[in-house]
Amino acid sequence: MMLEGISELPLHDGHVPPWLARIMKNLAKALLEIMVMEFGPDKVVERLSNPLWFQAFNNIIGMDWDSSGSTTVTTGILKEVTWNYPELGVLVLGGKGKNARKVPEEIPKAIEILNLKTHYAKQLERSSRLIAKIDSSMLQDGYTLYHHSLIVSENGVWSIIQQGMNTDVKMARRYHWYMPGNFFNDPHNAVSGKKHELVLNLVSRGSNRTRHVILDLAREQPSKIYGLISESLRKIKGEKSILEYITPTQTGIIKYIGKEKRILLYKPLKLTKRMLDNLRRVYETQPSNLEEFLLIRGLGPNTIRALTLVSDLIYNEPPDTNDPVNTPYEPFKYAYAIGGKDGVPYPVNKKEAEKVISILEYIINEARIGKKEKIIALKNLSRIKYRYRIAY
Repeated sequence: MMLEGISELPLHDGHVPPWLARIMKNLAKALLEIMVMEFGPDKVVERLSNPLWFQAFNNIIGMDWDSSGSTTVTTGILKEVTWNYPELGVLVLGGKGKNARKVPEEIPKAIEILNLKTHYAKQLERSSRLIAKIDSSMLQDGYTLYHHSLIVSENGVWSIIQQGMNTDVKMARRYHWYMPGNFFNDPHNAVSGKKHELVLNLVSRGSNRTRHVILDLAREQPSKIYGLISESLRKIKGEKSILEYITPTQTGIIKYIGKEKRILLYKPLKLTKRMLDNLRRVYETQPSNLEEFLLIRGLGPNTIRALTLVSDLIYNEPPDTNDPVNTPYEPFKYAYAIGGKDGVPYPVNKKEAEKVISILEYIINEARIGKKEKIIALKNLSRIKYRYRIAY
């Protein structure tokens, strides 16, 4: 099921106290045991890649519903539980900060524990690297990634949950991936966060032609591309190049970029030695496709934005600027809010919400957990149901 979710995830400081962490681990273990028993490990991976399910799981084990920590703490709890109980058939890798960079070294261990064939290691590592690069460079939305978790089952089914922060607006954004058939045509299973008016979205279907131009440019001589970037930056500043005096028809491009909205995409862009070095590295590699292009070491968002600028202003192939956060319901603020804000800006998917609540009630009642933990979980679930009913 393809879902895109919206939530407001304010950046919160602080840590989970030890007593609550113990409860969360006990609840998470019991819930996972019953979920695996009822649905199998593959379905667990799929459901955790759904923001509705992920947030419901987060709420039931006791984490704040509206905090950026709902991602980092919940995946951290899941990681500890799954590695301590590998018989569940699911493992969570990576995590926040430096733990995110440990995914490549954790993958071989996970492959061995889950008894997967060795070819999965290369596939998972490549997908992990590629998705991290996509959400940091191909989707430039103002959020800096600081969390990356890979969830994989004993059958090789996988999903990835990433989170970025925007310190200017003090908000976080979560990116959900579930075994994408492609990485470049609206590939996210969900993008959860506050919608922005203008982003550089190079992974939408609307940016297909732009991506082709970028890849063609990447194979050209670096000096030529550097010159085209310089010419594009002059156009943004309103300066005319020599070519415009020679060929008057080229002045039409000034009218094309006259909208301030488009100029804002490129204003902070600067030509640097590092960018030239990156262009040389790409030219020497001669990537045959976008995946190879993105996985070149050192290639970052500024170089990709510069190539997008040339595609836009010189070759008249503009990128999509629509934010992929565009679901019609808001599960975090309203279908699964344990207290807090009462606003209901969008209609919830009623059928899906009822199904989630019903199954979670069954899971909790069947779970092998202590009386205290069960009471806490059921109380949280009753609050979820109360908020959900209030909306109607």
